[in-house]
Amino acid sequence: MLREYPFHIVRPGDIARPYLPITITNPSTGKEVRVYALVDTGADECAFPASFAPILDHNLQAGQVRRIGTGNGITVAYGHTTRIAIEDFSTQDVLVDFMPNLSTPLLGVKSFLCSFVLTIDYPKKTFSLLLPNR
Repeated sequence: MLREYPFHIVRPGDIARPYLPITITNPSTGKEVRVYALVDTGADECAFPASFAPILDHNLQAGQVRRIGTGNGITVAYGHTTRIAIEDFSTQDVLVDFMPNLSTPLLGVKSFLCSFVLTIDYPKKTFSLLLPNR
């Protein structure tokens, strides 16, 4: 699967960035949310805003508590099992950080981007994902 995606501007006044349309699912309940998530090669893990937890039927504070370093310093995150899907690809059940002070869903390397060959074309404001044959 090779698919090219355009950059998106999510908020007025922002610059265009590589946002990917994804579906996040709680594998225990089947509840899901469809959002645009930022492709973040600088993030080790995927992270979602805490406000997604109740939509997915996760009890935020019952998740695995972790203190993690971000660009804004140390923060608390609550780990919950999710699946992340795009078109005909879905992750296995992965532990994702839900963070109270996060407003933008982030797709990190270990639990998502490591599955793809990612090419970013900043002049054209596009990016592509290739799922290598396994």
